[in-house]
Amino acid sequence: MELSERKKKILRAIVDNYIRTAEPVGSKLIAQMPGMDFSSATIRNEMAELTALGLLEQPHTSAGRVPSPAGYRLYVDELMQDYRLSVDETKSINQAMELKMQQFDKMMAAVGKMVSQMTNLPAYTMASRSAAVTVKRFDLILAEAGSFILVVMMSDHSVHNKLIRLPVEVSEADMKLLSAVLNASLTELSADEITPDVLARVTRSAGGAASLIPVIVDYMTELLREQHSEVYMTGQAKLLAQPEYRDVDKAQELLATLDEDVLTNLPATMKSANKTQILVGPENVAKELKDTSVVVTKFDIGDGMQGMIGVVGPTRMDYAQITARLSYFAENLGRMFNKPQQPTLGEAPGEQKE
Repeated sequence: MELSERKKKILRAIVDNYIRTAEPVGSKLIAQMPGMDFSSATIRNEMAELTALGLLEQPHTSAGRVPSPAGYRLYVDELMQDYRLSVDETKSINQAMELKMQQFDKMMAAVGKMVSQMTNLPAYTMASRSAAVTVKRFDLILAEAGSFILVVMMSDHSVHNKLIRLPVEVSEADMKLLSAVLNASLTELSADEITPDVLARVTRSAGGAASLIPVIVDYMTELLREQHSEVYMTGQAKLLAQPEYRDVDKAQELLATLDEDVLTNLPATMKSANKTQILVGPENVAKELKDTSVVVTKFDIGDGMQGMIGVVGPTRMDYAQITARLSYFAENLGRMFNKPQQPTLGEAPGEQKE
């Protein structure tokens, strides 16, 4: 369906007004809008034709029109103008997300503490992305003089922002060009796909804003490589009660390793996203854990994230008991997120319920 530019302009104005007011829109109101250089009579004729085309509807006998489903579809596909988030909106979104993550972090820390108390061993919890995350959209919002806010929306629906100082010579037109180049060239890419050739092409296309590419790409790469949330470790002192760690030097070496968050590498070693894994001694990723075993299980959080619960202890730990307890914790956490993943207590790995 090909419409004249005048019809498109009038249809866009009607949809925009109806979205704001929920009231039928008349020709007189449209004629009073800035940029409408048409008479009320011309607008009425165009509205009548848009109605005949099925893009507008007349709910009452009044002259006002409302968009039809077909009108909304055309608006969404062709006429809708990009909405730019304000600084206040980005702050509000980020504050809401930070609050949600703080609540999630508190829950994960509490789970680790309970697991440690039940097993009498150090326990850790964390969350990791279950799939590769890419950038879905870039937005550039001019802030106070000499700076702008880079807003990055990720494929996992998270939103991040960074305040960046502007070189004096970068104009508003340069910024619009930069936004278009970023969205055309750097979305849907993994960190490994941002090659020197890609960067050279983006830099050539960015015009007067080319000097901003390095800081933007550095921030983007940092976001893409963030695969894990904070690791919550608790109960490390419980190791000292185990005969294997009565040697102070050996105990300190292990505790230092745990403090360095080497456990964040464990997701790559796990063969299954759904089953509890047991890493015995040398199977662990750090040499300091060569005399130590790790039992870890995953559960689905949703939004592309997986939670992890693990226990660290001597190789003589009671694997059956600890595996059952971790699986039960994970099952119930999965239920909390409406995504049960783990077998119930006492169910053997791979066993199917009748």
